[in-house]
Amino acid sequence: MALLGGLELLGPVANFASKLADKIWPDKTAQQAERQKFELAVMELTKAGELETLKTSLSAIIAEANSTDPWTSRARPSFLYVMYVMILASIPMGVLFAFKPEIATGVTTGVGLWLKAIPDELYMLFGAGYLGYTTWRGLEKRKGVAK
Repeated sequence: MALLGGLELLGPVANFASKLADKIWPDKTAQQAERQKFELAVMELTKAGELETLKTSLSAIIAEANSTDPWTSRARPSFLYVMYVMILASIPMGVLFAFKPEIATGVTTGVGLWLKAIPDELYMLFGAGYLGYTTWRGLEKRKGVAK
């Protein structure tokens, strides 16, 4: 989430820099060059911070991928197994719905409510981590260093 949240901050920081420049240089035409230099410097600092956030996120993903701890190295692949089970469970749920629609509807509603109870931030964090993991594994495989 830090990666996603950091990228979302770029716009507000630019808006803040523009408002600050308005306060420092109220006459936009008189010192236009100085104002533009200031805004450019703020944007460069913001981008540098974003790159540092990206580097930090990638280093954590790399460390996890290289871990010998079975809990760490199997966490993300295990999620795939959970997804496979949920997809395969849809088959008997379809059959159940044909014979007992009220029970199947209740189960489906309960699972849906349970999944909606998970905070959006956790979904974003998972998405960012999973995307990083799959990207890193793809690079490893292309380089021929993956097991």
